[in-house]
Amino acid sequence: MKSNVMIVVAFIVGAVLAYLVLSFTGSEPATTQEEATAPGLLETIVSRGELKCGVSGTLPGFASLNSSGEMVGFDVDFCKATAAAIGVGLSIEALTAKERFTALQSGRVDVLYRNTTWTMSRDVKLGLDFHGVNYYDGQGFMVRKDGKIKNAKDMDGATVCVDTGTTTELNLADYFRSNGMKYKPVVFEGADKARAAYEAGRCDVHTTDASGLAGQRSALKNPNDHIILPEIISKEPLGPVTVHGDNKWGDVVRWVLNVLVVAEEKGITQSNVEQMAGSSKDPEVQRMLGKTGTFGADLGLSKDWAVKAIPSGGNYGEIFERNIGKSTPLKLDRGLNQLWSKGGLLYAPPIR
Repeated sequence: MKSNVMIVVAFIVGAVLAYLVLSFTGSEPATTQEEATAPGLLETIVSRGELKCGVSGTLPGFASLNSSGEMVGFDVDFCKATAAAIGVGLSIEALTAKERFTALQSGRVDVLYRNTTWTMSRDVKLGLDFHGVNYYDGQGFMVRKDGKIKNAKDMDGATVCVDTGTTTELNLADYFRSNGMKYKPVVFEGADKARAAYEAGRCDVHTTDASGLAGQRSALKNPNDHIILPEIISKEPLGPVTVHGDNKWGDVVRWVLNVLVVAEEKGITQSNVEQMAGSSKDPEVQRMLGKTGTFGADLGLSKDWAVKAIPSGGNYGEIFERNIGKSTPLKLDRGLNQLWSKGGLLYAPPIR
């Protein structure tokens, strides 16, 4: 009898130990060597020889076709810098707001530079990663100069053209509800369609990010007949987006953006980057341009990755001024997008 009891006890102890082992290690089979060494997106892009970048395609100043049929703009230049840093070609795809996230999640594009607002729900629920802010924006309203609407509170009862599938659509509803006003939304899939409807008189107001309104206004037949109201009703931090989980690829996207900001801080331009790489005594510039340190190798890139990236479109300030600055049809002021050292929010972590 005693031996039988001992056998039962031993069985129970063994079962408990087995359960504890499974609880800590999980019941799934161990990761195979093949799975552990599977190539990430950076390796895939290098092997493919091409970066696939998603942009708006219909937003003047940020991403739109020029007279030669070439996609150009602020966001496009960040795509170019990323491709140049890696040393591959570039494929640009125009995406609507509604399809952009599906295109990214399905692998149609490797990165979004599509005036996309960083929000908690997008960051947490959609399986996406945001890698900084390349434009600090906020939602505004455009109206006809000779109309009755002079400020945002005059919009009670107005019809409003808006691009569907955007934070713009949600902010619009919040603003009118919180101010006890009514409106009639006229929704479109595509900012160019919303602009065309507004210009045709189908709505009293056109709303999107203030930078987007400046671009849309510049594309109207008579831009001076329209004004952008002074009220800004939201925070819209816009920046590059990748699929969640590939940290190595995310590092590349993040640090290409950062290096363009640091380049402006350090006075490194599209035209002098080669000279600075050979002559600068600034320790951070030396690290950034590959003269010292191993930062290129740490990213999985060549040591001169930043020297390749900057000439593609220049530093952040050069990209801004050429595409959307005071000398362009958009006539945008740097504002919040000025360097932190000049009173703006633009601030990149140190290269150290």
